[in-house]
Order: sequence, then structure tokens, then C-alpha cells
Amino acid sequence: GEETFGPVAPLFRFDTEKEAIDMANNTEFGLAAYFFSRDIGRIWRVSEALEYGMVGVNEGIISTEVAPFGGYKESGLGREGGREGLSEFLETKYLCMGGI
Repeated sequence: GEETFGPVAPLFRFDTEKEAIDMANNTEFGLAAYFFSRDIGRIWRVSEALEYGMVGVNEGIISTEVAPFGGYKESGLGREGGREGLSEFLETKYLCMGGI
């Protein structure tokens, strides 16, 4: 078999929103997901239900230095970029003093 070199966009049929979400989440990976919609309610529902670190709606390129970049599941923990990325490099310490 020949290996495909280049971008591939497979299309899958589904009957319900839930079926599409279940199909998308049925993987051990979760870096980025993309979908198209004009319905703001559907955008929020589907985005929240997708088990991915980044979700693009009506956009093909979602990476930017000011937004957190990272995935869920086997696509890694933690973030780089944005405020969340800076937090990954900090150590938090709690100090409680009394009776000075």
C-alpha cells in the first residue's frame, strides 16, 4: 500500500449531534478537533463535549502564541503558550506566617 503524503480530511456521516461527538471522542488522542456550524448553541454544546485540548469552529488554523496549546488523553498534559503556558514553568508555594 501507498502511504498518503499530505493533508487528508475524511468525512463521516452521522444522524445526531451526540453521534458525531461520540465518534470524535472515540480515540486515545485529543490534541485538536474542528467542525463547522452557524448555530451558537450547537457551537458551545459540541465544543464543551469534545475531549480535545483545542477546538476550531469554522477555522482551519487555530494556533497562536497568545492561546494555550496542548491536548487531552494521549496527546499530552499541560499547555504551552498564553498565560496557561507560563504557569507550566512556575512552582507555587504557600507561606503562612503568624505571631511575628
